[in-house]
Parts: sequence; C-alpha cells; structure tokens
Amino acid sequence: MAQDFMTGKLIVIQGPTAVGKTGVAIEVAQALRAEVGGSEVGGSEIVSADSRQIYRTMDIGTAKPTPEQRQHAPHHLLDVVNPDENLGLAHYLRLAYETIDDIHRRGQLPMLVGGTGQYITALLEGWTVPEVAPNLSLRAELEQMAAEQGAESLLPRLRQLDPISADQIDYRNVRRVIRAIEVSQETGKPFSELKRKTPPPYTVFQIGLTMARDRLHQRADRRVDQMIADGFVEEVRHLLDMGYKRDLPSMSGLGYSQLAAHLQDGLPLAQAIALTKIATHQFIRKQYIWFRGHEQADCPIVWHNVEELDVVGLTHSISRWMQERT
Repeated sequence: MAQDFMTGKLIVIQGPTAVGKTGVAIEVAQALRAEVGGSEVGGSEIVSADSRQIYRTMDIGTAKPTPEQRQHAPHHLLDVVNPDENLGLAHYLRLAYETIDDIHRRGQLPMLVGGTGQYITALLEGWTVPEVAPNLSLRAELEQMAAEQGAESLLPRLRQLDPISADQIDYRNVRRVIRAIEVSQETGKPFSELKRKTPPPYTVFQIGLTMARDRLHQRADRRVDQMIADGFVEEVRHLLDMGYKRDLPSMSGLGYSQLAAHLQDGLPLAQAIALTKIATHQFIRKQYIWFRGHEQADCPIVWHNVEELDVVGLTHSISRWMQERT
C-alpha cells in the first residue's frame, strides 16, 4: 500500500470509559501493520484523547496503557504534565495537531483514541481556543462564591461578560463557567466569540465502541476492583505524600477524590470503592450524551458493539478507506 494514500488521514476510536478502546486500537494497529509497514512497531501510531492520562504518576486510576501495550504501537500525549500543572484545551489541541502532522510526515497513520469527547470534537471541528493562562486569584474568588452562594450565583457575572455563553453553558458545570468568565475578562472579548471553528484538513474514519449499558457498568465495576488490587490506593497515597492537593483538577478524576477521602477523612474503603463505581456510571452517561450531541453529519461515527466486534472485518474496511485517494 502506498504511504502517500495516508496523507491527511486520521482514524478516531472513541467510546465510554472501560469499553476497551486501548485494546481495540492496538489490535487494529497490529492488524494493519503488514499492509501499512514502514516502522519497527507498525504503521499506526496512537494519539491519546484522554484528559486524565496526560498526568505523570497517575497510571492505575487513569487506566493508562501499560509499558507492554505501548510496545505494540507508539503512544503519544501520555505523561505530558505533572498533576499540579495545567494543560488546557488550547494546549492539548496544539500538541495533538503537531503530533498528528508529525506522524503524517513520517508516512504513518495516526489513530486518535480516547473517551474525552471535548478533545475529540474540538480537534475534528477545529475549535480556535484562546490560550489564556489561569488567573488563580480570580478562580479562587469565583469558586468560593459558587461554594457559598450556589453555582447559579456565577451566571449574572458571566451574562454581563458573555450572554451567549451564559445561555449555552450548564451553570452546574462550575469549572467551565469560571473558565468562560476568566477568558472573557482576561481578553476583553466574549468567550463565545473566541471559539471559532476551522476544521483541519483531515480525512476521518470515525469508530465508536459501545456495549449494553448494564454490561458496561459491570465491566467498569470489575475494572475498579482490579485497579484497587493493582495498587490504586497506594498510588493516591503516594500522590498525597508528594504534596499534590485534593482540590487539584487532576485529583478530581474518578477514584482519586474518593480514595483521597478514604485516606484523609477516614471514609471506609468499601464506601470509597462504591462511590467510585457510582461516579463512573454517571460519567459513562455523560460521555454518551456528549457523543450523541456532537456527532458530525458529514462524518458519522460508525458504532460497534465491542463484545461482537470483528477486528478483521473492521481492518479490511479501514484498509479500503486508506486506499481511497482524497
């Protein structure tokens, strides 16, 4: 297969947490290896679209690909920042575009893999997100206001700066409301005006992985239990001992906040695990809402039940698509 056919092509593998995206991506990469060639580890390289796997030292709770898995296909955008560092959407997009373009230049096929819908949508739609550094004092002021007066108390301030964002953003998403206020105030322009869209010149093959909701919840619960067995509690204890505070965005991830409460507040471990499973189920529901609400009409997601997935058949479909000239 001529490598110039891959110029500008991008495979996207997305789906809810615990559905098995990493395993499928590696299987597909291995199956394509003989047809793509050109590298010791294969012609496909995986670009992570996971907002938790960007953090160093947070491996078990984020279900980060293991060293063994990474040997089967190169992985990018893992372990990018420390848990107390900020990596906003604008920074992620810049790194992702640079990585995808570099993979193309080397004649390889990039595969964007993850469950952070905002990362995937923003990249495919070409959101222009302002790179505004966090204003920590403003954030602290607004977070205190929301805690004392309720999340809705921030809306008047946002409406004054940006009425469109005030109507579009769910006020219960305090972090997003604060970011809209922050960007609008720092730039002097409404946050909504700064989010222009310039789609990148990619030809995209979108794959969605799913399964029956009750089966997915059971699978997610088993994964939480396995994480505990693999040392998740010790990982959180290590992070706290290193001085990473519980109120950091990185520590708000599934399991991290619950296990921090176990370690520092005396929450029984069994209850922390149960709360982690409940939060995971809720997160899965939110992921499906995002996927359904942001699917592109001109590039639909082809959904596959992962329990019935024919990787060989999927690989043949991808191979035919790769050979199409654009």
